[in-house]
Amino acid sequence: MTAQPPLHDADTLAFYDREASAYAARTQAEPTRLRDFLMTLRPRAKILELGCGGGRDAEFMLAAGFEVTPTDGSSGLAAQAEARLGQPVRVMRFEELEEVAAYDGVWANACLLHVPEEGLADVLTRIHRALKPGGRFYAGFKSGDGGDRDSLGRYYNFPSEERLRAAYGAAGAWAPLDVTTGQGGGFDGVPRTWLHVLAVKGA
Repeated sequence: MTAQPPLHDADTLAFYDREASAYAARTQAEPTRLRDFLMTLRPRAKILELGCGGGRDAEFMLAAGFEVTPTDGSSGLAAQAEARLGQPVRVMRFEELEEVAAYDGVWANACLLHVPEEGLADVLTRIHRALKPGGRFYAGFKSGDGGDRDSLGRYYNFPSEERLRAAYGAAGAWAPLDVTTGQGGGFDGVPRTWLHVLAVKGA
């Protein structure tokens, strides 16, 4: 029997557990991309957030009237988010996502970029399954030439746009699947080219 590819990186999760308070306290730009995403959803839509970090985006979505389920694979970050939001935050790794047609939207800002590249299509399949038909899904990735670690020891899948489109295509039907590029940084202070993916689950 063929072994399943890994869907999370243990060293990366351990990093976020150690650095949870510093990571949650960092200064972030205005959530304009999140605001645009929410405008595509109906009022009070059900949103699953993967990799909620310190809870900044979940707080914004809740204040806008959406029904949000915040999750993170790091127990340390989940605790930071709970303190900020005043509500439970589920500690959930990507392989534990089992819901079917449960959400109008999935917001996965700067978290799926840590999925081992050989397991990315599997995680995207789980997200596709968890969305209702017509559901919206956003994720951001740091572009590159394949899996590697940054100076802090965190794993990144560093996909090209071609590889990213192939992984999404293997996960199910999306209509449309839009990929845009932009420049940005990260916790390590290194400027990168980002791939921003907005996908809609086919009816």
